[in-house]
Amino acid sequence: MPSSRSVIIAGATGLVGDELLHQLLGDPDVSHIHVVTRRPVAVVSDKIIVHQSPDLSVTHWQPQWPVPLQGYISLGTTKKQAGSKAALEEVDYHLVVKVARMMAVVGVKHLAVVSSLLAHPWSPSHYLRCKGKMERALSEMGFERLLVARPGPLVGEREKPRKDEQFLQRVMPLLNPFLAGPLADFEPVEAVRVARAMISALSEQNWPGRIDYRILPGRVLNQY
Repeated sequence: MPSSRSVIIAGATGLVGDELLHQLLGDPDVSHIHVVTRRPVAVVSDKIIVHQSPDLSVTHWQPQWPVPLQGYISLGTTKKQAGSKAALEEVDYHLVVKVARMMAVVGVKHLAVVSSLLAHPWSPSHYLRCKGKMERALSEMGFERLLVARPGPLVGEREKPRKDEQFLQRVMPLLNPFLAGPLADFEPVEAVRVARAMISALSEQNWPGRIDYRILPGRVLNQY
C-alpha cells in the first residue's frame, strides 16, 4: 500500500461509516476521501470530496484525482426502517452490490464491507440471507482484497437509535460472562472497533494471495 493513499466510502453518515470517516480523516497517510452519500456530510475537510446523489452514484470524476485503491461500504437498514422485506433487500443486497461495482469502475482493488453475524445466502432469516447474498456477490467481483466485517450487536450513538440495539446494550452485559469460544462472536462490539479493524486489516501487508477474501467475526473485531 502506498504511503499516501486515496479512499472512497459509501455510508459515511451511519454508525460505522461515521467512525470510518473520522478515523480516515485522522490518518496522515490518507490524502483524499471520496464520500458517496445521499445526505450532506457534516464534516468539512480539504481531504473530503463529496459525491451526493439519490442513488449513491458517482456522476463526475476529475482526472487529477488519485485513484482510490481502497473502498469502504457501510450500508444497511432494517425491515422497520425500510418498510418491507423487498425494500430491505433493495438496500442491503442490491444497493451494496451496485456501489461495489461502481467502486471497481473508479479503480478500487481492496474493498471492506460491513455485513452481519450469521450472514448466509441460505439463512432462514431474510435479513441474514440478504447479507449472505451480498457477500457472495462481492466475492465474485474479482477484488484483490475483500474484507467482510461481521459484527454482532453494535454499540454506539446513532442519529436514529434502533430499539433492538438499545435493548441488547442493556441486557448483554449480563450475558457476556457466558459468551466464550465461538459464542464470543455474539458479544456487542463498538462501532469504533469495527471501523478500526476494517481500516487496519485492509491495509495490512500480510495478505497472502493476489485474490483474497477475509471475514472478521465479532470476537476478532473486539480485539481492535
